[in-house]
Order: sequence, then C-alpha cells, then structure tokens
Amino acid sequence: MKILKPPRLKKGDLIGIVSPASPIADSSKIDRGVRYLESLGYRVLVGDNTVKTVGYLAGTDAERVADLHSMIRNRSVKAIICVRGGYGTPRLLHLIDYALIARNPKILVGYSDITALELAIWRKSRLMTFQGPMLGVDFSDKVDLFTEEMFWRLVTSGTTPGTVALPPNLAVKTLFPGKVNGRLLGGNLALIISIIGTLYQPDFSGSILFIEDIGEEPYRVDRMLMQLRHASVFSQVRGVLAGQFTECTPKDLSQPSLTLDEVLVETAQAACVPFLTNLPFGHVDQKMTLPVGLKVSMNADIGTLEFLEAAVH
Repeated sequence: MKILKPPRLKKGDLIGIVSPASPIADSSKIDRGVRYLESLGYRVLVGDNTVKTVGYLAGTDAERVADLHSMIRNRSVKAIICVRGGYGTPRLLHLIDYALIARNPKILVGYSDITALELAIWRKSRLMTFQGPMLGVDFSDKVDLFTEEMFWRLVTSGTTPGTVALPPNLAVKTLFPGKVNGRLLGGNLALIISIIGTLYQPDFSGSILFIEDIGEEPYRVDRMLMQLRHASVFSQVRGVLAGQFTECTPKDLSQPSLTLDEVLVETAQAACVPFLTNLPFGHVDQKMTLPVGLKVSMNADIGTLEFLEAAVH
C-alpha cells in the first residue's frame, strides 16, 4: 500500500476539532485553544459533538465517529486536532471508514489515547499522522516554545527537518548503543498494548518504536514491555525511543519494587537494539512532535534523532 502524506497547512486554512476519546472537564479550554489557533491566522471548525459527555466518553461511539468522518469529508478542513486523550479511541476502530481517510489524506494530531487511532490509520490507510500537541491540553494555556516551534514547522513545511534540536535541559540516556534507520511507530505504551494481536496492529518490522506513559507503576510498565517481547515486537524493531513516563513510580513505598529505570535497562538489554530514553515526548508540556510512519535515523551512540523526510507535502 502506498504511503500517504497529508498536504501542508497554510495560513487561512480551516482546522477541525474533534473529541474521539474522553470529554474535557473544562470546556473553556476548547475556547482558549480555538483563540490560540485563530491568533496564528487559521480558521477553526469545532465538531458538533465535541463537548458531549457519556460517562468517560466524549459522546457515544457513533457521535465521535460521525465528527471524525465529517471532518474528513469536509474538503475545506485541512487538519484535524484532537481535544484530549483519556479513553475511547479503541472503541471506534471497527467503525472508521479507512478508505475515506485514504481518499482524503489530512493532518491528524493527538497523543495518549489517540495512539490507537493513529496506529490503526497507519495499518489500514497508510497515512502519516502526528503524535503531537492537543487543543485542550497543550494549546489552551501558555504553549511551551519547544513544543510550539517543532509542531508548526512539521505541519507547515515540506522541507526535510533534519536532526531534532533537543532541549538542553533534558539529558537523553543511551541504554543500548548503535545507529539505525526506520519508520517511527508507537505512542502511549498502554494503547499500543491494547491493539497488539488485533486487526489494527501495525507491522513493526524495520520500525523505530517510540513509547511513553503516565500513571503506571513500574510493575505495570514491566508487564506491558514483557507483552511486547512475547509478541516478538522487540525482535522486529530496529530501535527504541523512550519518552517521559510521568508519575510512573510505586504508589506504596513500603513495598519492594523495581524502579522504572531498572525496568527500561532490562528491556534494552533484552531487545539488543539501539535504545534511547528520557526523550521529550509524552504527558509533559515540553514535547516533540513525532510523525507516525516517518522515516528517521537514530544514533544511540550520541543520543540524536534525525528526520529523513518531510511529513507533509
């Protein structure tokens, strides 16, 4: 299947806003995010069901899919940005029209729970999507400058970005050396696990896997990484990029536990592929935008990541 890249975003273009996962508690964040996008010269269309709440979901499955399909069908909409993650996109995967997405390739942005949606789109439509900032999380208040600069450069420019200039305040760690090329696949670890063995799992052969998570104790991260080992994912990938594992510490300090660092070191040694950790992506303000499916080069000897092609055309 041919790899698809969405057209680049230009000032004056229309950006669609959808909530394919959980509702946002403070709907004013949507308004603030819209004002931010408008201040940059874009027009904004908010999905009909974006502020609905059905338990822990932002509307029914049918309503959330309807908003997504509506934005894809609307020829004026050039990019789709998710409000937030939470939980909900795995419930939509069997309802999505992947042929429609392939016929109308557009920029799609989100992370966390949006991981399942983006990996399914890569598997079924071969469209590059973006693990990047979301409207109600990253664009509703003061935007981190590193996050902002990298995101807008990737979605507006058809030039090859080259080596990522990482923030100086983060010390990237090498857990296994080596230099490899591959296509970026990954996202939130728990959501990757949620589609392992399903029709929506991508082929990880020759890829560079990137992972992050939030609120998972070390034993739970350990369990998920072991599942990837047993599913032969680590024997298929060429390298691993670990981002921020936010609040992934033991909850009961009176009980013995491995540290997250110990879990990652053991995983890297077992995988025997170039492995970097402490990269700036995940549930943090300062985040890289990682295009799913993009060809990159990682050098774990010196801790660098290079984008070998543009993510838009």
